[in-house]
Amino acid sequence: MTPGFKSALAAVQDRIGHRFANLDELVNALTHRSALHVSQAAAESYQRHEFLGDRVLALVIADLLFRTFPEADEGDLARRLNSLVRRETCAAVARDLDLGAAIRLGPGERQTGGRKKEAILADVAEAVIAAIYRDAGFDAARRFIEKNWSARMHEATSPLRDAKTTLQEWAQGRGLPAPRYQVAERIGPDHSPEFTVRVEIDGVEPALGKGRNKREAEQAAATNALVREGLWQVDPLAG
Repeated sequence: MTPGFKSALAAVQDRIGHRFANLDELVNALTHRSALHVSQAAAESYQRHEFLGDRVLALVIADLLFRTFPEADEGDLARRLNSLVRRETCAAVARDLDLGAAIRLGPGERQTGGRKKEAILADVAEAVIAAIYRDAGFDAARRFIEKNWSARMHEATSPLRDAKTTLQEWAQGRGLPAPRYQVAERIGPDHSPEFTVRVEIDGVEPALGKGRNKREAEQAAATNALVREGLWQVDPLAG
């Protein structure tokens, strides 16, 4: 471990407000597979931590929403949950905490701006959650999540519209068939894929969206179509 990386680890702990008893947990959470030999990548990169952190984040946010919005129905809670755990929101948290400055990357990823890539930042944010959970337990992870996600949760005070539903209603209002969604691309390993989905409406330019599963990518494609057509000025699901 280089002196520069040791300094970066200390700074990250200050920013996230947690001192690690087992610093290896944080090291793994900040290590991209490109920085490792192929034989090390599965066990020592952030991918396994990202898998665990994604689940911890979803549970904490679901519980937080359940307690904060006692009058909300299941659909509203689900839309709020999706907006808070999606890649864009996780990446925004990572940027707020400047996690990118401490990520260990291989030369290729460094040269292509890996520290600023949304997908990497989102994964690292979730990996840090897992690192805290494994180092100090669920309550410590919950405190970190509530500190960094609560403000985003309260920014959306009105019921959130579902992008796919809104797009379908718009198409039907113009006498058009329902939007059609097709997977245009699937990349990444089986445990952490990224989907690109194309939405098509007769007489309208197709729109693309990306996500970690088909449902998320479809919502992103619908959102992009709505924004492009001037129906949504900004993404109302943004955290």
